[in-house]
Amino acid sequence: MSEVKKLRLVFMGTPDFAVGILDSLHGSIHEITAVVTVADKAAGRGQKIKESAVKIYAQANNLTILQPEKLKDEQFLAQLKELQADLFVVVAFRMLPKEVWKMPTFGTINLHASLLPNYRGAAPINWAIINGDEETGVTTFFIDEAIDSGKIIAQEKVKISSNTNAGALHDELMSVGAELTLKTVAAISQQTHTVIDQDKFDGKDFKTAPKIFKEDCEISWQETVENVHNKIRGLSPYPAAWIKLKNTKKNEILLVKLFASKTLENNSISLTGNLQEHADGILFPCKNGFICITELQVEGKRRITYKEFLAGNEIKDWELF
Repeated sequence: MSEVKKLRLVFMGTPDFAVGILDSLHGSIHEITAVVTVADKAAGRGQKIKESAVKIYAQANNLTILQPEKLKDEQFLAQLKELQADLFVVVAFRMLPKEVWKMPTFGTINLHASLLPNYRGAAPINWAIINGDEETGVTTFFIDEAIDSGKIIAQEKVKISSNTNAGALHDELMSVGAELTLKTVAAISQQTHTVIDQDKFDGKDFKTAPKIFKEDCEISWQETVENVHNKIRGLSPYPAAWIKLKNTKKNEILLVKLFASKTLENNSISLTGNLQEHADGILFPCKNGFICITELQVEGKRRITYKEFLAGNEIKDWELF
């Protein structure tokens, strides 16, 4: 096998997930000529300036940072061209214009946190768990005109257990994705990589992974125990599933985030009232039984275990709203 050739790379990304991949590339033989990330923006109540996780990493490692407002900006395009990069590597960034992704000698690759063509879109990790999948993975592919539709270079599968949450899967896919990206860049440097068109995959019903909004995170108790459990873990720790509860003692309605749950083996429990204490958590009624909530956060309070909640609250004072 021929030796891996050192490539000049430009890395483009924004969130924590992208940092894991950037770190692996930065520690390799390849040269990161620049890091492209989103512009700083004001966020939160105090409107403090927020920097992306990728920018924070790049600053700590003395990497050149570019933060264009517009990706077609002539000055930005000129800066990119001057870098004379062999390859652009993109992880969780933005849709790139053709002027950008066609620029490098070897093109532009993307790492996506699913087994494409399944789960094209912004939130593949969340949706794989919400839909109750037992397997997902990561894919490297060449970027083209459409989102997540380019020629696939390589994939790696990852199992999803019945209690894996989005946070744990995120970390595992980041680690597996870092290795796959390094292998992909090495193969491209040697020109030993192969590609396959996504339309060559068997035509099963591939799912999509659209961006998740707050209203998508509300739990419906008309759903089955399994569906509710999958939704809670698929949105944990962020953005978090939520419900509304009424505190009858204080006569107030509060938003409550749910972070962890259990499905009970013996689900033929008779429920007296809306909610009920249980040895393993707080029981909530679903379509076909009861789910056991083990971690939650009442509006205006910190995230706590069910034991902490029950230590400070009478369960009879709370009901579904």
